[in-house]
Amino acid sequence: MNRSTKTGSDTNPLLQPWNTRFGIPPFGTFAAQHFVAAFDQALPAHLAELDAIANNASPASFENTLTAFDASGRLLNRVSLLFHNLTSSETSPELRSIQLEMAPRLAAHENAIYMNAALFQRIDDLHKNRASLQLLPDEMRLLERVHLDFVRAGAQLQDSQRARYGALMSELASLCTQFAQNVLADESAFVLPLETESDLAGLPDFVRAAAANAATQRDLPAGSHVITLSPSLADPFLAFSTRRDLRERIWRARQCRGANPGAHDNRPLIAQIVSLRQEQAALHGFPNYAEYELMDRMAGEPKAVFKLLQQAWEPAKAFAEIDRQALTELATQRGEPTPIAAWDWRYLAQKLRATRFDLDESVLKPYFSLNNMIGAMFDCAQRLFGLRFVEQTDVPLHHPDARLWEVRDQQDALVGVFIGDNFARPTKRSGAWMSVFRSQSGHQGGTLPIVINNNNFAKADVTLLSVDDVRTLFHEFGHGLHGLLSQVRFERLAGTRVLRDFVELPSQLFENWAMEPQVLQQHARHYQTGEPIPADLMDKLKRSRKFDQAWVTVQYTGPALMDMALHSLPLGTPIDLGAFEAEQRERWGIPADIGERHSLAHFQHLFAGASYAAGYYVYMWAEVLEADGFAAFAEAGDPFDAATAQRLLKTIYSAGNSQDPAQAYRAFRGRDPKIEPMLQKRGLLTH
Repeated sequence: MNRSTKTGSDTNPLLQPWNTRFGIPPFGTFAAQHFVAAFDQALPAHLAELDAIANNASPASFENTLTAFDASGRLLNRVSLLFHNLTSSETSPELRSIQLEMAPRLAAHENAIYMNAALFQRIDDLHKNRASLQLLPDEMRLLERVHLDFVRAGAQLQDSQRARYGALMSELASLCTQFAQNVLADESAFVLPLETESDLAGLPDFVRAAAANAATQRDLPAGSHVITLSPSLADPFLAFSTRRDLRERIWRARQCRGANPGAHDNRPLIAQIVSLRQEQAALHGFPNYAEYELMDRMAGEPKAVFKLLQQAWEPAKAFAEIDRQALTELATQRGEPTPIAAWDWRYLAQKLRATRFDLDESVLKPYFSLNNMIGAMFDCAQRLFGLRFVEQTDVPLHHPDARLWEVRDQQDALVGVFIGDNFARPTKRSGAWMSVFRSQSGHQGGTLPIVINNNNFAKADVTLLSVDDVRTLFHEFGHGLHGLLSQVRFERLAGTRVLRDFVELPSQLFENWAMEPQVLQQHARHYQTGEPIPADLMDKLKRSRKFDQAWVTVQYTGPALMDMALHSLPLGTPIDLGAFEAEQRERWGIPADIGERHSLAHFQHLFAGASYAAGYYVYMWAEVLEADGFAAFAEAGDPFDAATAQRLLKTIYSAGNSQDPAQAYRAFRGRDPKIEPMLQKRGLLTH
């Protein structure tokens, strides 16, 4: 961003037409402070548009109310999407300060939208008379979804309740923003220096190269090596380092993110967030926040979630006990301490995997360079959906590491723009996610989607991915395809704006193609020799797929159970976070030597926003759908079967939220999903 701080509407680049290639944001022309002035203009402009709809003298119609509402706020939308993408992908002290300032303002704006009584009256009138309006299916879906959006945001509350609701939503926005910033601060501040050869003991060359690059990113002297808390660096360190004391330091540092006393302590924030969510649910007439959230999910109610999770939880613990015995035996043979600890499990599992399957990740990883795997996912998208990706290197982006591709269909028509931002850095939040700079819609003749995938791979001269990294790459690209392939009229129904426990279906389904033998044969090539991955290595990889899945399942399901338990607490329940976590670990029998993938103090899915609150279960819910769904290709005898792929495109990837998700799945599969394929995939079937 340039350093100009002129912010008037005639000089502010954010308020001018974005006459850039593809309508990409005008990176390099604006400063952080331009956002404040842009919001100052865009927020009241949007409210004025809504007042015009609400006060229209003509009777409410679908066109003058719903279509107009869906098309409103174009300026605010583009500025907000840019702002939120930058604060996640490439933040700065200035942006963080503005983010804290804007969080309550943006929440108040959203509250003003949904508390606009005249606007809701028009929508409510249409909703009451919807059976007689002769609406098309997508129009009916839009009316029903927008009406529910208003109801869930408090449009039917009484005056005193409305005021309180607006205040608590504003406070929640501020608390969630602070939570995310605290996690980023802890992650950015921590480094483990590896100063001697002893500190580097056991680390393969690819881990050493990534650790050296992480040191370079932090401007440390040449020859330095550091381990950060990025999973793509911390996880292989935990798997390969022979220094048990250093493994423990990394494990504890990851667990303690957001739970260190001082300015970045998230524990008091969580207590406030949960209390406010309890009040939010009570204002809507629900006994707890989980009930409030799940009324608009496929699961419907908490007991359905607990039932699903427990179907995996108990078998996972039983199989984990078998694995624990094997790891303990191996540790004894190697002279390692027992009983094993959480910072030992990955290390010993890596050794056991190498012994059982003659498969060492340091041998496997050279076949999975990032560039080749990007090529693999593009190839799969071409074979399934006819897409072609053409890289363009002359379009300014938010960071030099980001790359941009035109997305073209079989007729060579431009259907979208895809941006990949794949590397970890201190200015980027952890994790992996998909977002948009612009959504697809039918407005003004059709808007071109601009989709971005963010990953946090450890950068090196040649970035090599683990199998888990490859799955993450494909997972986020599945979300990306959901945004790119969207073909709906209304933005509210476009792309990934589906129910939360359906949104992970396209992403998790796409992961399956990453490990298809014909994909590996073509794209998994040694980064030095160019030789394809040997058949015996692919066979070993296939045979080892279910290895240690009990550990993976326990790591995921424990936090999902804790999420549901926390958000099932009724109004007025006091929260002592440490006591609650200890109580839940005992209640569910969470093994201490496995632990949880996320502790509450850094659990951004739950507390950096509300999207996955009472919703971390959705990955397993979607896994039931995707495991059953991918079986359709197996039944067709070809992972790229054209007819099945076309049906998948029509019913899932391009349809957005234009129909009920259960109906969408039935349209693809011909029936409801079965849970057995998911349990089989995880190796958890007990009969």
